[in-house]
Amino acid sequence: MRSYATRGETMETILFSELTGELRTAMQGKRWLLLTADELPQAGAALVFSELEDVLVAVDHRGAPIVEGLWMRAVHLLLISEQSDVESLKTSSGITKVIATDKAMKEHLW
Repeated sequence: MRSYATRGETMETILFSELTGELRTAMQGKRWLLLTADELPQAGAALVFSELEDVLVAVDHRGAPIVEGLWMRAVHLLLISEQSDVESLKTSSGITKVIATDKAMKEHLW
């Protein structure tokens, strides 16, 4: 678990790799669930529970080919490698923010 201060508020985040035991309980009180593209195939239950617990989901998909799927419905922030893909992914996926960047994920959380 990590805490970040933004606009004077502390924001609790949790990495998918840090989720242990009861997933839903582990996410309670968190603002963000952070994943990598490699973790998506194992994250189905965590994505469902994130929505139930009002936890936003961010995926760092940089350097990996994007295969569109149901996982996109749970994602609020998607980091990608290619600027040319931003608009088409926003349109096709419905993800709130799709950003091509080399900055750390924490710099884009809200």
